[in-house]
Amino acid sequence: MLSAPSTPCPSSSSSKCFLRHQGFLEPSQLSVKKRHNFLKICSNPFRRCTRGFSSSSFTVQHLSSKSHERNPFHVKSEYEYPSRPEDPNHLSKQLRAFYLFTRPYAIMGTVIGITSVSLLPLETISDLSPAFFVGMLKALVPAVLMNIYTVGINQIYDVEIDKINKPELPLASGDISMETGKLIVFISLLMSLGMGIMFKSPPLLCALIINFLLGTAYSVDFPLLRWKKYPFLAASYILINRGIVNQLAFFAHIQKHVLGRPLVYTKSVLFGVAFMCIFSIVIALSKDIPDVEGDQEYGIQSLAAKLGKKKVFWLYVNMLLTAYGAAMVIGALSSSMLSKIVTVFSHCAIALILRARAQSIDLNSKVAVSSFYLFIWKLMYNEYFLLHLVR
Repeated sequence: MLSAPSTPCPSSSSSKCFLRHQGFLEPSQLSVKKRHNFLKICSNPFRRCTRGFSSSSFTVQHLSSKSHERNPFHVKSEYEYPSRPEDPNHLSKQLRAFYLFTRPYAIMGTVIGITSVSLLPLETISDLSPAFFVGMLKALVPAVLMNIYTVGINQIYDVEIDKINKPELPLASGDISMETGKLIVFISLLMSLGMGIMFKSPPLLCALIINFLLGTAYSVDFPLLRWKKYPFLAASYILINRGIVNQLAFFAHIQKHVLGRPLVYTKSVLFGVAFMCIFSIVIALSKDIPDVEGDQEYGIQSLAAKLGKKKVFWLYVNMLLTAYGAAMVIGALSSSMLSKIVTVFSHCAIALILRARAQSIDLNSKVAVSSFYLFIWKLMYNEYFLLHLVR
């Protein structure tokens, strides 16, 4: 059978005729382009041009949808861009990762401790001057930055261990890259020491330098360093840092270089040093109990790894109970009846709560042991408030 002869195409529309013969266009679609002559539509560029674009776009889409069945190739306009979905929670996730990187319970201990010690030199209400608050901020800000350095450098060198012991930490989980972690640590150290030099307070600068040296020695895996591998050196770092330096240096900073008075350490300060030294040893012992598995795998010979969780647990609980007993005796010798009553009864109540909670803990549960470790930190926060009653 012979096919019907093709209708000849005028030369002016040869391209459309070719498309029609190839089956890409229907005859009814050949007049589309003629309806949308851009130059003719744009007699008023602020009104008709917009309508011309809109109408043309609609017709091209209509054309494409009809011819899509015959045309196996889908051609996108150069003005069509795929939408790139953005996670609306990206910033909040980054902030949370930084928050976890700073180990907030340790920063809270630093802030509460320095604030409490800074209040000890005050004698009258008039000492609460703008100069005092500025001086306290000059101590707080670089101390917090140094705290970020010490916990950050520890996470950098413990990243493989933390993948076992603390996989939720941002470096271990990958929420913060190693390069970002190192940058945070370097900037924190630089800013902390820079402020210590700029503020021209020898006790403050001394405290920052000691924290830097001890924090580095505790974590960095260099010869004669990596003190965390040795129980005595690990406990010494925390004891010197939180038990001695944080009490004496920041008290001296406020009394001598902010208030301008001769340096005289009071009974409250000495009580704080003694009690916080015991707390520092307790923290050094308790922090290793949840980490026994990872420490043993990577050769960290903590006391908990050597003696076992139960022995170390009751060792530091009994140390704390003894310290609370001594605090009750010191409180009973106070010259103030109010201080005597509050100090004795508060320490007695805390000791009973500690004993009851210790007896109910499951040492095989990592969640329970970690929760008890944070409970120890809260007891230390509380003690910073109570030491003001020792007069």
